[in-house]
Amino acid sequence: MEIKVTVKQLGKKHPVLSEQKIEIAYDGNQISLENLLKLIVQQQVEVFNDKSFELEEGDYSKIPHESYLNILTDTGKIGFESIYNLKKADLQKAQENAVQAFEDGIFAVFYHDEQLENLNQSIDLSLGHSFTFIRLTFLAGSYW
Repeated sequence: MEIKVTVKQLGKKHPVLSEQKIEIAYDGNQISLENLLKLIVQQQVEVFNDKSFELEEGDYSKIPHESYLNILTDTGKIGFESIYNLKKADLQKAQENAVQAFEDGIFAVFYHDEQLENLNQSIDLSLGHSFTFIRLTFLAGSYW
């Protein structure tokens, strides 16, 4: 099934990732938020693990396009699509981390205009709305 996903960060004009369509391994119309998160993580882990690893001898700079560079600098991370760590991602650990991050309030999930707050909440995928993931930031400071 194909779903639309956007990733944003609070306080930023441009989304970290603009709306993208991703294919998840699911055929039904109703799904819980927890299962959806696990399927999205599964798809992303598969994409990551399928990327080619480049060693230093064969590394060629992959410079981002000029229009994309501003978005990268706004997010605070500029990448050149090279992976230097030869370790593959662990699917089960990545799924557990995503669920734990949601429970801890590291990110919020919206389906259309509705915030999804419970992992057991049922989502009707037949509506075809877009999912928005917003990375939340903790305020830094101390009390003396």
